[in-house]
Amino acid sequence: MSTTHFDVLIIGAGLSGIGTACQVAAEFPHKTIAVLERREQLGGTWDLFRYPGIRSDSDMFTFGYKFRPWHDSKVLADGASIRQYIADTAREFGVQDKIRYGLKIVEADWSTAEERWTVTALHEATGDIRTFTCGYLVSCTGYYDYDAGHLPDFPGTDRFQGRCVHPQQWPEDLDYTGKKVVVIGSGATAVTLVPSMAGDAEHVTMLQRSPSYIFSIPALDKISEVLGRFLPAKWVYAFGRKRNIALQRGLYLACRRWPRQMRRFLLWQVRRRLGPGFDMSHFTPNYMPWDERLCAVPDADLFTALSSGDASIVTDHIDTFTEKGILLKSGRELEADVVVTATGLKIQMLGGMELSVDGQPRPLHGQMTYKGVLVEGIPNLAWVFGYTNAPWTLKSDIAGAYLCRLLRYMDESGHTVATPRDVENSAMDIGMLDQLQSGYVQRGKDVMPRQGSKEPWKVLMHYEKDSTMLLEDPVHDGLLQFGAPA
Repeated sequence: MSTTHFDVLIIGAGLSGIGTACQVAAEFPHKTIAVLERREQLGGTWDLFRYPGIRSDSDMFTFGYKFRPWHDSKVLADGASIRQYIADTAREFGVQDKIRYGLKIVEADWSTAEERWTVTALHEATGDIRTFTCGYLVSCTGYYDYDAGHLPDFPGTDRFQGRCVHPQQWPEDLDYTGKKVVVIGSGATAVTLVPSMAGDAEHVTMLQRSPSYIFSIPALDKISEVLGRFLPAKWVYAFGRKRNIALQRGLYLACRRWPRQMRRFLLWQVRRRLGPGFDMSHFTPNYMPWDERLCAVPDADLFTALSSGDASIVTDHIDTFTEKGILLKSGRELEADVVVTATGLKIQMLGGMELSVDGQPRPLHGQMTYKGVLVEGIPNLAWVFGYTNAPWTLKSDIAGAYLCRLLRYMDESGHTVATPRDVENSAMDIGMLDQLQSGYVQRGKDVMPRQGSKEPWKVLMHYEKDSTMLLEDPVHDGLLQFGAPA
């Protein structure tokens, strides 16, 4: 069994993986780089999800890469456009030919003696085992299980005579034209599906156990459209990016500092769209804004579908599935030809890969994150994880830039190994996302890394502070310990 060696090995060819690979390739043209991707195409999330209306829930000024502007006027872009943007970026930076597809990473083991990672991959199409070694390993695998989404154990599903689908495995042959559809869920996927399906279905019912905060944003950025007539596209993108970062951070801070006032504001903008006669209990969560992530909808499309009668919303609990649909705890039965279970994701770290050091298992949940990028006690490993309270790519961008700083420092100083060490005993029994009450986060607490009581072990989720810590603070801080060949 042959082994192929690379200086830097990146796992995952989605938004984070391609972005990181582009930065490393541009900064270190002399280094050998490869990207291992399980799927047969790049794109990650944006290749996997194919349900109607699939789009970003963050604006593309901040969801796009800082180093490659997004030029479309759409604020919330559709999935196909985002995947094309990722592919075009890979091609422009010469990364496309560095991707090896169809490889599921099974395990990675660090050898202290050899100062390298050995990565074992399964080529799923043939069953062949392939081995790679690298000096530095970078995981860009996202945070959820690609094989299956979260699906509660609903009673009676075997009795249902219609079709039941999960958005993560959307069937290409599903025709819901003229049919009654029930979408179970109240998160970003559900609020995207309902207006997208409402135009073709006979009727779409959004069935939620509890409401989420939902707000409307313009589908097109008219300010940027006007500026684009007079200014270079790069300037327009930079301006829109800075503006939207400030607006998003301001919204988040306002929700945390003045939760009751922001709650009233968010409910007011829904009421204004739906009119005074609409039952606002369907949009009034039992938690404060940003205890869970807010859901954005373009041009109030969800509210338009509800107002037109093409869609409706029901807040109740499921008693059981029936032959004709879903029986609720209230006794009401929702008839359905198609049920879509938009019930969330299953948290998975490192794409399910087993991690070890000198043959000893090192599960990620037993370690702290260092600056939200490296992992306590594990040499030469970067773990790129984006924001949950802001666009994902804001963090993955600066994580990639930090990795380049670190690799540059190691090259210039002659070091070959970098390992974060908690010499101050900063560890706390707190998960990195414990501040969020979202169901998928709470379900995945046991697999996520921990955080510490102070920086750089504390997860900040703050773009400006993270930018300073990752891009300006000294690389050698006494906690990141370096070694060189004997």
